[in-house]
Amino acid sequence: MQFQCTKCGNIHEGWPAITFDAPHNYYILSEEDKERYVKELSDDFCIIEYEDQTDRFIRAVLFQEVIDGCQDLHYGIWVSLSEKNFDEYNENFLSEDQEGGYFGYLCSQIPGYNFSSSIKTNVVLAKNRQRPEVIPHKDQMDNEFVQDYWNGITQKEAEKRIAEAMNNNQ
Repeated sequence: MQFQCTKCGNIHEGWPAITFDAPHNYYILSEEDKERYVKELSDDFCIIEYEDQTDRFIRAVLFQEVIDGCQDLHYGIWVSLSEKNFDEYNENFLSEDQEGGYFGYLCSQIPGYNFSSSIKTNVVLAKNRQRPEVIPHKDQMDNEFVQDYWNGITQKEAEKRIAEAMNNNQ
């Protein structure tokens, strides 16, 4: 499969990652509320500060196993972190040797899934300034997204998701 990268404009081979430029919490705000509440939105961080709470998000990756293919489907997603964990991650963001992880909630609405409840995740830090990997908690197997994460999806399903994402210009 070939695709044209929306960032660099070049043609690449293989599957593109399905990415989100902001957490879902940002997309649901009106333009007026974005001006009012969004304190930061970069490639890696988002802070939305309401009168009564502040939400903090980081960009991460999630790898979806493709059970009948030779490559995984990659997502560039957002997760929320507590203030303490967000500040610690932000402080060490440029460090080459981050280790450990955090608890977070998935904050990207992946097409094809119903996210009527929050998905709990482990956010596993990566070395060499790579984005952390998100692993959904296995105790939420009643959610189809979590089931697919742990059981894998078919290559046909992965290609369908990629086509939908490219058509939606995510």
